[in-house]
Amino acid sequence: MSDVTKALESNRGAVDEFLGVAQSMEPQWMTPRSEGKWSPAQVVEHVARTYEEGAKLVAGDSSHFPNMPGFLRPIMRGLFYNRILKNKSFPKAKTFKAFDPAEGPSSVAEGRTRLAGALDKFEDAVRKQDSTTIVSGVFGKVPLDSYVHFQELHARHHQQQLRIDG
Repeated sequence: MSDVTKALESNRGAVDEFLGVAQSMEPQWMTPRSEGKWSPAQVVEHVARTYEEGAKLVAGDSSHFPNMPGFLRPIMRGLFYNRILKNKSFPKAKTFKAFDPAEGPSSVAEGRTRLAGALDKFEDAVRKQDSTTIVSGVFGKVPLDSYVHFQELHARHHQQQLRIDG
């Protein structure tokens, strides 16, 4: 089994777990946990957007991820990407504007469908990728399997956020 296949399987497991936690949030689905924070519906929408835009990135299409100057990409890769992979966790931070949802799916069932569809797009793009690397406008050239793992860690970060903040 290839490293990318293993990463995809682990990533799918993370999304399945995330959706299980999201399901438990049904009573508070549309309610932000506090002023200025996201509702579970918005968290699901945010994660879905990152998978959709990740699919575009992997396919080499334009995405809503920022496109930083080339000289900054190795710095961003070292400060954030590599650190997140090493520590297996995301730091507390604000997201890019395109990934900051004003609202989310209106029900848990819609959220499940929304995220599953986004994940399918991402997996399809990864499986169609001929190269073992991709080029990110934020991090520069990165291994495809580590990018899949990066996405997995992002889903796990928000799963934990649901547990703590829900």
